[in-house]
This record gives sequence, C-alpha cells and structure tokens, in this order.
Amino acid sequence: MVPLVAVVSAPRAQLFACLLRLGTQQAGPLQLHTGANHAARNHYEVLVLGGGSGGITMAARMKRKVGAENVAVVEPSERHFYQPIWTLVGAGAKQLSSSGRPMASVIPSGVEWIKARVIELNPDKNCIHTDNDEQISYRYLIIALGIQLHYEKIKGLPEGFAHPKIGSNYSVKTVEKTWKALQDFKEGNAIFTFPNTPVKCAGAPQKIMYLSEAYFRKTGKRSKANIIFNTSLGAIFGVKKYADALQEIIRERNLTVNYKQNLIEVRADKQEAVFENLDKPGETQVISYEMLHVTPPMGPPDVLKTSPVADAAGWVDVDKETLQHKRYPNVFGIGDCTNLPTSKTAAAVAAQSGILDRTISLIMKNQTPTKKYDGYTSCPLVTGYNRVILAEFDYKAEPLETFPFDQSKERLSMYVMKADLMPFLYWNMMLRGYWGGPAILRKLFHLGMS
Repeated sequence: MVPLVAVVSAPRAQLFACLLRLGTQQAGPLQLHTGANHAARNHYEVLVLGGGSGGITMAARMKRKVGAENVAVVEPSERHFYQPIWTLVGAGAKQLSSSGRPMASVIPSGVEWIKARVIELNPDKNCIHTDNDEQISYRYLIIALGIQLHYEKIKGLPEGFAHPKIGSNYSVKTVEKTWKALQDFKEGNAIFTFPNTPVKCAGAPQKIMYLSEAYFRKTGKRSKANIIFNTSLGAIFGVKKYADALQEIIRERNLTVNYKQNLIEVRADKQEAVFENLDKPGETQVISYEMLHVTPPMGPPDVLKTSPVADAAGWVDVDKETLQHKRYPNVFGIGDCTNLPTSKTAAAVAAQSGILDRTISLIMKNQTPTKKYDGYTSCPLVTGYNRVILAEFDYKAEPLETFPFDQSKERLSMYVMKADLMPFLYWNMMLRGYWGGPAILRKLFHLGMS
C-alpha cells in the first residue's frame, strides 16, 4: 500500500494524519458490547431503529448526550458491514471478510441492543412494536433503517444467482459472484446495469464496469470483451463536472453506454438479459452476456411504507436542513431511509450525523435547530485498480470539494483514501461518533490556500 503521505502534498498530509491521530485518541479503544442478552426495558430516552452506519453512529453520539443506559438500538442482524468496500471486493481488490464485524462489537458499550425487527411504528403514541411481541416507548426516535433491495422485481432473480456468469456488488451473498464472473470471463458481452429506482451509492454500478475493463486489460482479454453499461438514467452522472470527466474515460476506453434501458428479466440458464426501453414502454431488447453485474431495484423498508412517518413514496419525511421529522418533532431520520434529496452514501450519513447531533441537542433544550445540512455527499468514482475521481457535491448538484486540487481528475491519492483511509475512518471514528464528514478539513485546506 502506498502511504497517504506519499501521494498528497506533505504539509496537508501531515495535518490530515494529525487530525486522525487526535480522533482515534479521543475515541479510545474499541469495546465489545455485552448487552445483547439482557432483557430489554420498555422505555428509552433515545431509541434508534437500525444498526447500519447511521444507526450506530447516532447511538454513539446519543450515548454521550444522555448516557448509555438511556439509549437502545433495535437491529436483528448479527453482523455489521462496511458496504462501500464491496465495489473492490467484487473486483478482487479486497477480501469480503474485511468488510464485516460482529454487530456486538460496533454497538456502543453500555447501549442496549434489542435484537429484533421493527414491525410497526406508532409515533402518535411514541412507541414501536417488534417481531418478538415487544412494545417499546421512547422520548426521542431516530430512524436509520436503510434501504431495501428488491432483486425479486427482476424476473428470474434472485434464483438466477445460482448460475455462473452473474453477480451483484450490492449483497453480501452475491458480491463474490461478481469476482468469480470476472475471472471466468472468456469472450463476449460484459453488461452492467442501473435500475429505474433510487439506489444507494449511485456511482457503484459504473465503478465495477471501469474495474472490469481494467481487469480485462490486465489479463489480456480486453479485445474479446464488449463492455456495455445499460442505465435507466438519462446521464452518466448527476453533476456535470464529474460527468464530463467520466464521458472522456468512456470514450478513451471504448465503453458502450445505453441510456433509458431498464433490466426487467434475467434468463440465467441462457445467459440472456432483457431490457425495457423507458422512452418506449413495452419495447424490449434481449442481450446475451458472458458476464452480468446487476444493480437491483431498491426502495424504502416495508415497515416504513405504511407508517405515519413516511411520505407518499414511503421514505421518512424529514426537513432537509435539520433532519427533524416534518410532523413529529421528537422523530428524526438519517441516511438511506429518508427523503433527503441527495445521493444515498455513507459519506452523506457522516455529514448528516453531525447536523442531526446538533439538531437533537437543541430540541432537547426546547430550542430551535440552527445548523443546516447542505446535502453534502461523496462518491469516490473508482476508475481503475489505482485511480479514483472523488466526486463531492451538495443539494444543488454543485461540486463541494474538500481538497485544493481538481477532484475531477483520476488520482492515486484518492484511490488510497477510498481503499484504505476511509475504512479506517469508518470503523475507528465514524461509528464511534467522532467523524461528521470532511467539512472541517475543507475549511482548513482552503484557509491554507488563502
């Protein structure tokens, strides 16, 4: 691994490293949570729904605010995954084992882990119900339930994953199948898809395309590969600065991009994918594949769709600046399950966590929230095994960049950050409630340039 200090300018790298050291010293050693087997109480000051990135981060922050014994996390899963690294797992650059840890090890020490699934929210009575027949009440509720994958909305899936030549970086069950399909590729079409729904990490469907192209070149198979990106969208990326850079890469590497094409069926036994033309509903095209990477349709968790906290589309209905619910002032949302009009990424969750922390602090004091979320999100667009375009932007789809250089350029330094630094930050700082995104770094870097 190339050290970060070797690939960015020395003074700023030293500042970055210093900040990381301070953060980890403040965070202290990782403590194994041991409360999972204790009987859950029926009331908590702060109840967190979901043990993903948003839920664990906010549980850590709320522990410092009201005390561990007054916070509980409702989460049925036994393992917690750092999903952004799955792009590299699917390309053989990282091991799947590096992406997961026991849930008990990431829930903040002393915080109650209610190992159950939420089946009903009743915000009018300040309580929720779980699948083990428990009713739990709260004073403040943080909803961090993530996004739900819907492979079943594509005819032939998920059962089609039992066949070779097909994978998906969006599930722990199928990400290694992507790497297997990439290794087994001989000759023909390598197809990558983007569904006609909101998705988490909207750059990931094309990241694996660039990595696959690089792998084919590395293994002498590029001349035998016809690489196709079929997307339901009308553009390669939503921010013009980065879209222009990606279009240049697409042209240089002879990649085929077809817009408004939605995967509706996989015939895995025949190695065929069926796409509908969204501009001409009902018009379909069947394409044979030697490799297929599927990005599944996604949507809000089922429990939210009919809940009073949801908007008409099923997402948690929050104020886009404060993350406070629009109708229930003691209810808050964070991350993929919300209707925040920004890209659903772990970087967005980090930025949102700092804003939500401040919002809840003021609400607890009967004060009006003042700190406003600007929609900051980030997508490290992996364009090869050692290059990344670091896209950072806001609600207006305008670049909101951290570093004092052109981030639309492919850089080794940004790859090192994606592959090695960000996982470190995630496990050691963000999940412990000490990382609220790069806003402070942005200020420091740009102050240094003034």
